[in-house]
Amino acid sequence: MLEKKLNFDFNTTQLILKKISFIDSFKGKWEFIEKKENRYLKELKRIATIESIGSSTRIEGTSLSDPEVEKLLADLTITKFDSRDEQEVLGYYEALNLILDNYKSIPLTENYIKQLHKILLQYSSKDTKHRGNYKTSSNTVVAKYPGSKEKIIFKTTEPYLVDKEMSELLSWINNQLKNKNLHPLIIIAIFIYEFLSIHPFQDGNGRLSRLLTTALLLQYGYLFVQYISFEHIIEKKKKEYYQALMAGQKNRYSAKEKINKWIFFFLECLEDLIAKLNAKYDVYSNKGGYLNSRQNEIIDFIRKNQPVKISDIVDKLNSYPRNTIKKDLTYLKDENIIDQIGLNKGAVYVYSKITKS
Repeated sequence: MLEKKLNFDFNTTQLILKKISFIDSFKGKWEFIEKKENRYLKELKRIATIESIGSSTRIEGTSLSDPEVEKLLADLTITKFDSRDEQEVLGYYEALNLILDNYKSIPLTENYIKQLHKILLQYSSKDTKHRGNYKTSSNTVVAKYPGSKEKIIFKTTEPYLVDKEMSELLSWINNQLKNKNLHPLIIIAIFIYEFLSIHPFQDGNGRLSRLLTTALLLQYGYLFVQYISFEHIIEKKKKEYYQALMAGQKNRYSAKEKINKWIFFFLECLEDLIAKLNAKYDVYSNKGGYLNSRQNEIIDFIRKNQPVKISDIVDKLNSYPRNTIKKDLTYLKDENIIDQIGLNKGAVYVYSKITKS
């Protein structure tokens, strides 16, 4: 039984329950927000879609930035996408939109997962022979870095065992979700770990695992994930992502295989996602929650006077130290609230095209 791979002491169990309680509490809060007003949600969903596509494909080695992804998707009249980056972005876009539009009716079956894999790789010329079918050759989980640098993280299930292990995995998760012996978040986390360990397809497993994460979270009521990018969180925590997987995988097929670190990582990603969604929603609804008054002043000044240099901001907000403003600008850039154009002394700041309402 897969749940035997969980091995938490009392204090750890309490911490996990605390994390799940926090996530479920926000789930209820967000349901209320959706019912009360949707004025900002369409734009948040658009932003999240762009970030999800960009991040998930960059994790696998593509190089398109979020603005480049947005530009590509703005002109889908193009009938031929020659570059691998463009092919993978468009495939992820169509698979993600299918999930966002149809998650309520998506069955968790082998046939559907194969169909989703086929959609994901439909434009990828190098994947023509194997898309939609389980792997026939051994593969590995590989971390890909800029400059074509790769690092093998761990080996995966051999091809002759894939049918058996996928059948058992899907039977397990469907029974668990029906019987409700474990919390849905724990079930989903275990499923994604096992899927990545099996790595059932020749390529596209990482991207598909993140699509399945979104589909499962939506199916079980965590609707806020469509308004903030889970993939973007994974991209920012890429090192921790692979470390959490490796911690369990090093003892694969033995009684020592425990996935505590992966469960923690998964729940922490959801906590990070909630914090970022709160911050972005507060910007749109002018509540100023996770942005302090100084940061809101900076945003307001940039909006009204863009493009501006840091010296312009320091002169205007002269009651704050320059270093404090520099830190705020870095934070606002990381949150995609503002963009920096140029470098060093020539840098100017504008209100981000990705977050503009």
